[in-house]
Amino acid sequence: MIEKTYNVGIYCRLSNDDERDGESVSIENQKLLLQSYVRQRGWNEIAVYCDDGYSGTNFDRPGVKRLIEDAKAKKINLILVKDLSRFGRNYIEFGQYTDYLFPLLGCRFIALNNGIDTMSDNGSTDVMCFLNLFNEFYSRDTSKKVKAVKRACAESGKFMGTYPAYGYKRDPEDKHHLVIDEETAPTVRRIFAMRASGMGFRAIAVTLNEEGVLPPGALYYQRKGRSDPRNVNHKWAETTVKALIRSEVYIGNMVQGKTGTLSYKSRKLINKPEEEWIRVEGTHEPIISREVWDTVVSIDKKKVRKTPPTDGIRSIFTGLVYCADCGFKMRNHIERFTYKDGTPGRYSSFICGNYARSGKSACTIHSIYENVLEELVLTDIREKARFVECDGERLAEQISRMKDKEAKSRLSSCEQELKTYTARLSELERLMQNLYEDKCTGTIPQTVFQTLMRKYETERAEKAAAIPELEQKVRAQLENRQDANRWMEVIRRYTEITALDESILFELVDRIEVGEARKVNGQRICDVKVVYRYVGSVDDALAQERHEAYEKAI
Repeated sequence: MIEKTYNVGIYCRLSNDDERDGESVSIENQKLLLQSYVRQRGWNEIAVYCDDGYSGTNFDRPGVKRLIEDAKAKKINLILVKDLSRFGRNYIEFGQYTDYLFPLLGCRFIALNNGIDTMSDNGSTDVMCFLNLFNEFYSRDTSKKVKAVKRACAESGKFMGTYPAYGYKRDPEDKHHLVIDEETAPTVRRIFAMRASGMGFRAIAVTLNEEGVLPPGALYYQRKGRSDPRNVNHKWAETTVKALIRSEVYIGNMVQGKTGTLSYKSRKLINKPEEEWIRVEGTHEPIISREVWDTVVSIDKKKVRKTPPTDGIRSIFTGLVYCADCGFKMRNHIERFTYKDGTPGRYSSFICGNYARSGKSACTIHSIYENVLEELVLTDIREKARFVECDGERLAEQISRMKDKEAKSRLSSCEQELKTYTARLSELERLMQNLYEDKCTGTIPQTVFQTLMRKYETERAEKAAAIPELEQKVRAQLENRQDANRWMEVIRRYTEITALDESILFELVDRIEVGEARKVNGQRICDVKVVYRYVGSVDDALAQERHEAYEKAI
């Protein structure tokens, strides 16, 4: 009987995980082994289909797709692989190919090292399903181990990403550590400076594009000396600028684990909730100072209205003004009128947002004209700046004393809670150790051991996660004097200012609280409190300082 001549399609695959196994599973060695097998039997080698760097957990691979298309077109009638795992590790989908599709197409399938041949009657195909199932278990186990290692590295502050953030590069001495890229870091600093001055994300992107500054993607491929295979427009975009400005990497923090996959079989990335992110502080040298970062963060928190009013004029106070009584944001209210000569005019004022929404039952109007508000805030800033210039040290001491007084109870509570948590954590570790020893000696049954261990481990994880937050709270309460000095450094630059703009307000002010107007001796009086960044309201500290000075004078 004349043996049928086969037209063979050789399939080879190497995943990133397989690279750990060395040359034995390399693409080239797979190809040489299978080509030799084909020649020995006098078959026709039609093509070699390769997937380099692809996982075997799904069949959405270019090499597999081409192989199937050629099988359907009758170009090949035999598929040859080194072993079953090279073709795939998803036993359900694998079976659809070997049990249904290939026989339908009249295509023979051979897995050389496993002794699998769909045309053989030696029973080799009977164990194929078990081998496929084992391969899937192996893939699942490998995925878990890889994820565990990557998470442990991320939790220790190691950089586990593919591409360093714009402005950084890998440390030549340690690929998991970032160092500043002196070529791009100045651009990062400039972007933050533009945002701190009040520029929007789109305006920053437009400026960079007009100046011909290469965005991260274009710069990467330029440095690689090759073109981007993706058909994309290499320009700075609003989203690119926004993502850069909101990244903590620029203040020396490593934030990883923001995305993940639904399962080990899926490569589709999903966004994880923020509480699942891995955040480690102080892992590398920052490009941006904490002061600049705080300014930019405060701008984002303001949630300034994106669309300007119909007349194109937006108040510099938008997002900063609050009702002193109900705490609602105040709305910018525009009144338009026409002068006698026919030219249009406008009054800009702020009213309580709660009142505007729900009427008198919710709050009162708290109306204040914008020009009046600007004059009051300007006067307040100048007053504070001049006092700092004259006697800043005494004011800083007074601010620190008042903040210390306010924070004393909070600090005591945080310290006590931290002490309790730390002690309990040590106790839990001791209990878990004793429990393990009891299990090893047979003192307690396995079921009791598992129940108690799960309980202790859950509590230990909760306490361990809470301790860094408590430590941060304690540190925050101890930074009062540092905050006062930081505020003085900023405000003393504005001793002689004559006008306000958004950049000044962004740098200095957290919020402005407006009280309800009242009549005093026939005159309309409105209390306005300026709450400054770093120190809050300075009025109480200043009043106390003046009181002490008065007492000394008399």
